[in-house]
Amino acid sequence: MAVELYKDAHHCCVMFTDLVSDETEAVQANQFLIVDHGEGVILDPGGNMTYNELNLTMRKYIAPQHLDYIIASHADPDIIASLDRWMTSTQAKLLISQLWARFAPHFCKIGKTEDRIIPIPDEGGKLRFGKTELWLLPAHFLHAEGNFQFYDPVSKILFSGDLGVSMLSGQDARKPITNLMPMPHGMEAFHRRYMVSNKILKLWVRMVRGLEISMIVPQHGAPLQGAAIAQLLDWLDNLSCGIDLMGTPQYQLPVTGL
Repeated sequence: MAVELYKDAHHCCVMFTDLVSDETEAVQANQFLIVDHGEGVILDPGGNMTYNELNLTMRKYIAPQHLDYIIASHADPDIIASLDRWMTSTQAKLLISQLWARFAPHFCKIGKTEDRIIPIPDEGGKLRFGKTELWLLPAHFLHAEGNFQFYDPVSKILFSGDLGVSMLSGQDARKPITNLMPMPHGMEAFHRRYMVSNKILKLWVRMVRGLEISMIVPQHGAPLQGAAIAQLLDWLDNLSCGIDLMGTPQYQLPVTGL
């Protein structure tokens, strides 16, 4: 299902929430399309499970052959495992961290990505398309070594990848969360395990507090809006996670069978 997060006469941001059905064993994942003055980018297009429906559903907003860019926050399979099919059906170029630029071709047949991958430097940058630009924000180790988030200055939406994730699906993933009390299902456990450390979270929080944000939209679960935005930043600023929590119990030789 397509959810229009923002739309005006020349610009729209669309979220696709349920292209992976609740009946599958795969984790729920969101995909995103931004169109400005007839030119488009897809953010985190997903794996092969999402390709057919996304390719068909997006045609309401833009034809696949008019896509300029496919942009990946990192290289997990739920992000770009469908890359080979997008490289076949479009002329779009892939933007991905310079750390993953030489790994991405492994998703494709030989030659499919030749001259079509643009490595994103660690410091990020601003990508021009249509009559606007998309900000590529560094979010390294949240959770991938080379990781980026995307800020749209027209809609003021921050597409946050795996930060701000909740384990919601179906209708629950389409309705914005406006208050983090109580905390959404799965959010705390996910961040404590997948985010690398509080040091990195603090750096990220300091960076994004400088943005005017109307909505934070993660790759899994529901968007965050209103009071939930400041609540998320304050919570992450003080969250112990990742290597902060690891110790001897997690690093012992195994004694039981699987």
